[in-house]
Amino acid sequence: MASPIIDFLLTRNSAPIPELKEPAPSDADISTMIAAATRVPDHGRLEPWRFILYRGDVRIEIGKKLADLAEQREGPLPEGRRNQELARFSRAPLVIGVVSAPKENPKIPQWEMFLSGGMAAMNLMIAANALGYGTNMISNWYSDVPEGRAILGLAPQERVVGFVHIGSYAGPAPERPRPDPAKLYADYSGPWVG
Repeated sequence: MASPIIDFLLTRNSAPIPELKEPAPSDADISTMIAAATRVPDHGRLEPWRFILYRGDVRIEIGKKLADLAEQREGPLPEGRRNQELARFSRAPLVIGVVSAPKENPKIPQWEMFLSGGMAAMNLMIAANALGYGTNMISNWYSDVPEGRAILGLAPQERVVGFVHIGSYAGPAPERPRPDPAKLYADYSGPWVG
């Protein structure tokens, strides 16, 4: 049986970030993407994720702060590296931060909440792609340091799932080698014996 949804999923890929251009998604499209992002497994209905929109001039301000933070950590940056940091959030017209915002719960482990955030990020990208936009998700060095997370609006207990860069894309996105699915699964054969 042919299915346009399966065909879509089997051809989904990431667009190069520098090629994501205006127009950015409208507010209505963003609302639709976030609604789709929240339709993921969420044990206990904890909503252990949230989304931060980086758009407009704020993307340039964040770049300046990240470049300054990189210099604080590493010393003076070569011009090329400084420019790279300055452009981190301004290469695409919209960046949506998917944030793991874990809740205290005696039954549900933190790693499960983080995985729910990963699923939310994937649904966000699929929804953006279905609306005709290109996407690419990265995390980068600033996600791993408390100062970077603070600059980007995260609370101390929160972690970055990924930054989804979104924009109009003329495509098609470049294809890359994919794994052979037949090598990735097998029938259960008993407990692990090492």
